[in-house]
Amino acid sequence: MHIKHSEHAHGERDVKVKFILEDPHALTGTEKPEWEVSARRGEHLLEVAMENGINIEHACGAVCACSTCHVYVESGMDDLSESTEAEEDRVEEAPGLQANSRLSCQCEVEGNGPIVVRVPSWNRNAVKEVPH
Repeated sequence: MHIKHSEHAHGERDVKVKFILEDPHALTGTEKPEWEVSARRGEHLLEVAMENGINIEHACGAVCACSTCHVYVESGMDDLSESTEAEEDRVEEAPGLQANSRLSCQCEVEGNGPIVVRVPSWNRNAVKEVPH
């Protein structure tokens, strides 16, 4: 499934984000477990991942209606937007819930980073749309 960019303006691509992939092959088609990328303020972590070839599941199209884009923010939580009540309700449905659990479609980059995000291996959508 494809997502569109958030509609508000983005800043410069100068915030460092590291994605740690527990199942890199499923997400990227490679065996590379860590991806260090640059993000813009105003982007959501899901956008950042997708723009860099990291295909995090997002069955609902990034509208906070599911929990398939569940990730763990290992550091840099203060550099992300606060979770909303809607996100908190959805993330509670995700398996493996932890104190640092977030939905990547709802985490907007606000600070200077660095941000470290772990994408769990078990968080896979059983029915996946393949782009043509």
